[in-house]
Amino acid sequence: MTPNQKKNISILSISLASGGAEKVISLLLKELRHDYNVTLVLFHKVLHFPVPEGVEIFAMSDKHADRPVYKKFFDSINYIFRYYRFIKKNNIEISVSFLAFPNLINGIVAKFNKNVKTIISERGFPSDNVTSKLSFYISKIFYPILYNKCDKLFSNSVYINDDLKDNFGIKIPMEVIYNPIELPSKTINPESLNTNTDKLKLITAGTINKRKNQIMVVRAINESKLDYDFSILGDGDLRTYITEEIAKFKLEDQITLKGRVKKVNEYLIDNQCFVLSSFTEGFPNALIEAMAIGLPSVSTNCLSGPLELLNDNEPINIKNGEFYIAKYGLLVNNDDHIGLSKALDYYHQNPAERERFSRLSLERAKAYELKHIYSQFNQFIKS
Repeated sequence: MTPNQKKNISILSISLASGGAEKVISLLLKELRHDYNVTLVLFHKVLHFPVPEGVEIFAMSDKHADRPVYKKFFDSINYIFRYYRFIKKNNIEISVSFLAFPNLINGIVAKFNKNVKTIISERGFPSDNVTSKLSFYISKIFYPILYNKCDKLFSNSVYINDDLKDNFGIKIPMEVIYNPIELPSKTINPESLNTNTDKLKLITAGTINKRKNQIMVVRAINESKLDYDFSILGDGDLRTYITEEIAKFKLEDQITLKGRVKKVNEYLIDNQCFVLSSFTEGFPNALIEAMAIGLPSVSTNCLSGPLELLNDNEPINIKNGEFYIAKYGLLVNNDDHIGLSKALDYYHQNPAERERFSRLSLERAKAYELKHIYSQFNQFIKS
């Protein structure tokens, strides 16, 4: 196939900053460029993740994203017109958008340009993915109006699609395409985890905020009679609070805040267990990437993602203060530090289980390998 036979496709996003959706875009671009003429269209040219050679970049603004609200409003109107003109000028045949506002712009494009196939992607749990009650009500109004103008939608969880259908009135065809990962070249040898240890090495990664709920792990370690070496990768507005709580519980010798780091895998591979404590997720990239390294994991059974990853989405019931041994890891109830403490102690006291779940994690991660997920994505685009 020669380049002029390829269809023109645009990928619309706010930026390529250090978020989960942005990482997915960066990975999909690696494969998309072989089958399409691809342009990455950004509101702001922020490039935390690499853009592969052969992908054009069109930034709609050279202004900083952190602007007063009234200026952001006028910026938003400008983005709508600029993207619409970009679509027509560049003969874009397929427009794929990620995240709420780009999706709404794609809905406007769909309303006024019937020649473009418009595909939108919801990446977070919609009913819990807004910053205020006002933004929630705005979503309730504009999602059904503009999302339903598009040709189809894909998300990274069955629960996201159900929420869109049941609570936002979305009626267009919807599918689930899970987040892709690149399998790491270096992984943990599961047998190395089958040794007794006085201090189990735990790790988590994510923005330190209310939604990620890292304080749950701090309280779980405080509850336990065993010793841990817990590393928190990331930063955020609750860093000071977490630091104060660690000091209050006198856990400075067991818990370390590493801050933002590069080469996360180098930290993961040096640990014995991964912990996800979130109240909600879209699809937990950090969890599947830790599993791909070979870490046994314990996660809250939050919507959405962990049940799909760790138990093939088969429903379970977890008693308060307890944990559940799932197919590929351990699950606990949201914000239940007692249950989490018992789950961590289970891994601490059962090195054979750490080895078993390490092997299961490595096997499970293969289902999310980039080429496999891209094949699903490309078929979705074409159908």
